Amino acid sequence: MSKLTESGVHTADAVAVLSERYADKIETALEHVVDLHKERIPARLIESMAYSLSAGGKRLRPMLCLASAENGGTSPDTAMPMALALEFMHTASLIHDDLPCMDDDDMRRGKPTNHKAFGECMAILAGDSLMIWAFGYALSGLLDNGISADRAARAVNEFSAASGPEGMCGGQVLDTDPASRESRQDFVYRIAEKKTAALIRASVVTGAIIAGRDETEVRAYSNYGVHLGLAFQIVDDILDVTGASKELGKTPGKDATQDKLTFVSAYGLDGARNLADKESSAAADSLLPLGREAELLIKLAKQLAYRSH
Repeated sequence: MSKLTESGVHTADAVAVLSERYADKIETALEHVVDLHKERIPARLIESMAYSLSAGGKRLRPMLCLASAENGGTSPDTAMPMALALEFMHTASLIHDDLPCMDDDDMRRGKPTNHKAFGECMAILAGDSLMIWAFGYALSGLLDNGISADRAARAVNEFSAASGPEGMCGGQVLDTDPASRESRQDFVYRIAEKKTAALIRASVVTGAIIAGRDETEVRAYSNYGVHLGLAFQIVDDILDVTGASKELGKTPGKDATQDKLTFVSAYGLDGARNLADKESSAAADSLLPLGREAELLIKLAKQLAYRSH
C-alpha cells in the first residue's frame, strides 16, 4: 500500500499530512543544492536566491509533485529534482511579482521582499537565475536518478510550457498589462488558468509522467491540477480581501488598491466563495477514478476552499 493511502487521511488536515511526509525532505534538498553550488555562483547572487528560497511558504507545488510520483510507485527522492525545479520557478515568480514594476510589494512570506533586501537589480537577476537553473537541474537530476530520457524530457517539457508565455508568464501579462485586459466577466478565469493553475497542474502532471502513468491517469491528474489551481487562486483573491497581514505573510488589500481584476471584483465575495467550492469539488472529482491512491489529494482539494493563508 502506498504511504499516501495509510489510515488517518480522512480526519487529518491534508496540508499537514503532506508537510509531515515531504516538507523536511524538500527543505533539506533545497539547502543541499544551494550549498553544493554556492562556490560557483557570485556570493551576493546566491545569497539573494537563497534568501527567497529559504523564506518558507507551503511548498505546495513540490509536495504535489512528490505525492503524484509516489502514488505511481516512484520514490520522493527520485522525483525530487523535478519538485525542486518547481519551487525554483515558483520562488522566481514571486520575486518578480513583488517588483515595483509589477505589484510593488514590501512583504513576502512575512519578511521584506527580495528587492527590498537586495535591491531591484539583484532581485531581477536572482529571479532570472532561479528560472533558468530550474530546467537544467530538473533534467540532469531526473536522468541521474534513473528516469528514462523520454520521461524526463516529457516532464521538463510540461514544466516549460507551464512556466512560459503560454502559462505563467502569459498569465502575468494578462494580470498586469492594461492593454491586454478584456471586459468579459470570465476573463479572470483566463488569467488564473495561466498565472496560477498552469504551474500547479504541471506539479501533479510531471509527477505522474515521472512515475510512468498511462495517458488516462495523466489526464486525471491534469484535470485535477487545473481545478485545484483555479480554486487556489479564487481563495487567494478572497483572502486578499478578508485576510490579515500576519496570517498571509504579505500585504492584504493590494488587489483593490491596484484596481486588479480578481474573482472577488468580478463575481463578488459570495460569488467567489461559491466558485471556490465548485472548483475544489471538480478537482476532487477528477481523481475519484483512481481510487484509494488519490485519497490524500482529494482531501486536499476539498479542504482548499477553507484555508486561511
